[in-house]
Amino acid sequence: MSLKDVLMQDLKTAMKEKDAIKKSTITMIRAAIKQYEVDNRKEVDDEIVIDIIAKQLKQKRDAIEEFKKGGREDLVKEAQTEIEILLNYLPKQLSEDEIKEIVKEIIDKVGAKGPKDMGKVMGALMPKVKGRADGKLVSKIVKEILS
Repeated sequence: MSLKDVLMQDLKTAMKEKDAIKKSTITMIRAAIKQYEVDNRKEVDDEIVIDIIAKQLKQKRDAIEEFKKGGREDLVKEAQTEIEILLNYLPKQLSEDEIKEIVKEIIDKVGAKGPKDMGKVMGALMPKVKGRADGKLVSKIVKEILS
């Protein structure tokens, strides 16, 4: 069953269970998928759906920071719940240690020597961790190791 079908099944379940946050989160994902299909005039596959969900996840994480600055704990909790729901549709997330191992591997592979080679490392690294790690965390780890 494709990820798109799983989302539809989960949407039906959320509606039956009257789970408003899960319903709105899945509806948001499905709307983004539909927008992509309309814009690009093609059906999405699981890889594109994962990209879309990862983008939504990044937006929610950024929103949490803004909500905290504004002192809106109610919105922080809601966004955290939405993040938990989004993570269910992504591949298992990598731990910091796993990311560090992959980063070291890529650094050896591309022959990076210092911070000026960060672009080279990130270019080779991101396809390997796509959908499985937060870009900010990956960037931070690469900076630490290259420094």
